[in-house]
Amino acid sequence: MKNIILFDNEIRDRLLPFTYTRPVCELRTGILTIREKWEKWLKGDVSFITQDYLSDKFDITISERNYLINGSVLPGTEICSLIRQMDDGEAMLLNGELIAAVLDRNQFNRLMYDDIEELSSFEITDMPIAKLNHIWDIFLLNDAALRADFQLLTKNKTTAPISKTNQVTGSSNIFIEPGARVECAILNAQSGPIYIGKNAEVMEGALIRGPFCLGAGSKVKMGAKIYGPTSVGPACTVGGEVKNAVILGHSNKGHEGYLGNAVIGEWCNLGADTNCSNLKNNWSEIKIWDYEKEQFKNSGQVKAGLFMGDYSMCGINTMFNTGTVTGICCNIFGSGFPRNFLPSFTWGGPRGLTTYQPGKAIESIERMMKMHGSELSPQDRLILLGVFEQTAKYRTWEDEEQTAKYLRQSQPQ
Repeated sequence: MKNIILFDNEIRDRLLPFTYTRPVCELRTGILTIREKWEKWLKGDVSFITQDYLSDKFDITISERNYLINGSVLPGTEICSLIRQMDDGEAMLLNGELIAAVLDRNQFNRLMYDDIEELSSFEITDMPIAKLNHIWDIFLLNDAALRADFQLLTKNKTTAPISKTNQVTGSSNIFIEPGARVECAILNAQSGPIYIGKNAEVMEGALIRGPFCLGAGSKVKMGAKIYGPTSVGPACTVGGEVKNAVILGHSNKGHEGYLGNAVIGEWCNLGADTNCSNLKNNWSEIKIWDYEKEQFKNSGQVKAGLFMGDYSMCGINTMFNTGTVTGICCNIFGSGFPRNFLPSFTWGGPRGLTTYQPGKAIESIERMMKMHGSELSPQDRLILLGVFEQTAKYRTWEDEEQTAKYLRQSQPQ
């Protein structure tokens, strides 16, 4: 088995808030996360180079031969073929950015001290590279990634039988894993594949147009309308109308309301009739909060909806404006449109914002996870407290003394 090390670089800051709680390679686009893709393509085990505060949970393993790969890059036939041919001490660059290197143990240790000069590097100029550079790339790349993952996961495998209660178009492009239940639904795979994961359920009356994937243990509720390309990770519940969205996992959008051109993190909950605008009334380019520049930035996109970080939720009838970014651990509610950028640990809505104290946020998360048969690990708790401290500068209503006070109060008694 190859020893694969997926590393974060400065691109990580452009992919916040989703990379506050995970390395870049743990993001999902298509059916699989980037890490899962590399494991299957190169047939290896993955470890990580990431932020210090994440490294206890996402640690590194060094061996005698190491495949160091940029965690924002998606694997494919050409790039994997080239990586397999690389010798020790070779590095692949794209416009000066390190994409991959093959290193023995000594070379790896020297690289950690930025001694990259000794490597034999080459630029790739005529090979297409699929790569996450901005948060909206997660849904922009989802179509191609979903199709590639479908081929990877279903090659030489036979789908579980498709019940005759369903109305199906393009059955050869549909794959149902063992234990999944799909009854009385309309499945149209002519425009792209449909993948239903293990023990997932598509309830009666659901309308699904591919490309689409439903992760293990997830549910599509009755009467849902889903347009591809849409990816729903494991242990989610989805209802209402969804188009070109990626839900990373363990999140609920179980009721009516529209979600489009969006990315939803893990352990999120969208209240009944939450609606998310993805298009401005004047069809102009959308400005989206840029964590790297710490300001709103032109995205080059005409369509962009909601980007919601892990552990965030919103109340019933919440309306999100075009290109809204919410950090992690936000609790949003109230009539009207909240701000287009909501810092992590925000409590409130259009009528005013305050700090969602980390101790109270963590208590709520623990109750939610317990209801779903899971629990917040000590490592995850420390990560959340670290993010609370990092993001205090964005909560402009909060001073340093209050930040320190909330952190003290959140410590276990």
